[in-house]
Amino acid sequence: MLITNIGELTTNVARDDDRTGTLHDAAVVVEGGRIAWVGAAGDAPRLPDTVDAGGRAVIPGFVDSHTHLVFAGDRADEFEARMAGTPYAAGGIRRTVAATRAASDDELRRGLARLVAECARQGTTTLEVKTGYGLTVHDEARAARIAAEVTPEVTFLGAHVVPAEYADARDEYVELVCGPMLRAVAPHARFIDVFCERGAFTADEARRVLAAGAAHGLTPRMHGNQLGPGDGVRVAVEMDAASVDHCTYLSDDDVAALAGSRTVATLLPGVEFSTRQPYPDARRLIDAGVTVAIASDCNPGSCFTSSMPLMVALAVREMGMTPGEAIWAATAGGARALRREDVGAIAPGMRADLVILDAPTRVHLAYRPGVPLVSSVVKDGRPVPAAAVG
Repeated sequence: MLITNIGELTTNVARDDDRTGTLHDAAVVVEGGRIAWVGAAGDAPRLPDTVDAGGRAVIPGFVDSHTHLVFAGDRADEFEARMAGTPYAAGGIRRTVAATRAASDDELRRGLARLVAECARQGTTTLEVKTGYGLTVHDEARAARIAAEVTPEVTFLGAHVVPAEYADARDEYVELVCGPMLRAVAPHARFIDVFCERGAFTADEARRVLAAGAAHGLTPRMHGNQLGPGDGVRVAVEMDAASVDHCTYLSDDDVAALAGSRTVATLLPGVEFSTRQPYPDARRLIDAGVTVAIASDCNPGSCFTSSMPLMVALAVREMGMTPGEAIWAATAGGARALRREDVGAIAPGMRADLVILDAPTRVHLAYRPGVPLVSSVVKDGRPVPAAAVG
């Protein structure tokens, strides 16, 4: 397949001082689900299967490296309360745990399918999904199994919060996470995550959980520094985590540690939008040499949106990023946060995951927030009918 007459092509293959590798009047050839050729439209081979982009912009498919899509229930009342002035404190997670435990497998599967289709319609072609709303051996294992039906990027988040039944026995719960629960979930997961935050898990507990996961072949990730200064970034870097996510409250030492590591700082601006917390300072991180990703953190409590275009707009408007930096963070940055080398860019050999925008330039994703600018989505070289991504 030849996609030609591309007005602006974001390749994410750096050229000189342009990290996004922008080409104009470009074309892309797709063969066998991979990118086979990229270049000027005038130099493209003639192929019978040709798509005319009509001068529109094309970007890599979004890589959403942080979601919580396996759940049941609704927490719209919490959002309404926050908008009326109630501060966010992460306590509502237990409400979703109760609803998720009570749901059937098919109910969870239908909810997940609906959200995955929603993501795909908005240009997401690679998707991470966490567990974390079961918090029993049975419920965490089934969440991972159901998530693995739609994506290989499954994260075990048994250390989300301590469930109510272990409120007076948190050491026993950590032991459960590191033992029977991990053994049940590991066959379905690629990553292990922990919420290292006040009201959740301490630094020592986080180390223990991540080390146990690593011993079972899972790559560490971290929720950290969301609600205030803390140890999340330090522990994540120490454990060589693929990513530490949120990063709202960072010290100079935190920034330096990230800059000297391969741990990605994944920023989740939809959370700040939905909780009225301060936004992370992406400009500070980028200028320090930290690799930055942005993701949706789609979940029923603190950020119930799956829109990566909205994340791009918020990153530009609220976090000091340029449109090009935000697109890079939502594509190539997300790929690095997942330690994937086959997505996030449009270059020969990469998976043919791309988005044709109903716009002449990627800048419109921030310039025209809230407008449905995703014209069509290609995943592994095939048009996506709002189906599976992964």
